[in-house]
Amino acid sequence: MYQHNVKKAIFLDRDGVLVEDVHLLSRFEQIRILDGVATSLSMLRSLGYLLVVVSNQPIVARGIIEENGVIAIQREIERLIELGNGPRIDAFYYCPHHPEATRLPYRADCECRKPKPGMIWRASAEHGIDLTRSIMIGDRITDIIAGQRAGCRSILVQTGRHLDPPIQTSEPVDLNVSPDFSCNGLPEAVEWIKEK
Repeated sequence: MYQHNVKKAIFLDRDGVLVEDVHLLSRFEQIRILDGVATSLSMLRSLGYLLVVVSNQPIVARGIIEENGVIAIQREIERLIELGNGPRIDAFYYCPHHPEATRLPYRADCECRKPKPGMIWRASAEHGIDLTRSIMIGDRITDIIAGQRAGCRSILVQTGRHLDPPIQTSEPVDLNVSPDFSCNGLPEAVEWIKEK
């Protein structure tokens, strides 16, 4: 009998986890793949995980870039990772909304903007992912909350942005939420995952 949701995934925030967080990344020349990312992703793939990027992209809501620009930047990030002998990313999801968007079509109380788990749930449905066997890796408390709400374990990458005030959301952010593990970057996260 066929079993649904037999795959496991690593859900990755983009800025601060895969690439340097330059705040409102909107041009190819701003992309800096973080040290150890390509090797870390290869190790995660070898452990049997799908690699899924889930990223809030409010620069669309602010009118800085169009949605096709977000997709183009993601493709360039993936190209650079592969150029560094990293694996292909299995899926990319992004939320273009913001509760106070300057572009009215994107002003929404959506289900996809983290800390809500909509992007993770969508990925699970579309790729047959067992969320209880999966892990969310991010550099903000809102990433951790989204992962936990979806039923995943969670890892906080402490880039410095984890100390910033929480991003603007349509609901209060619980600052008492704790990740399963905290570390300084993706390579350390992979070592923890291997031990588990």
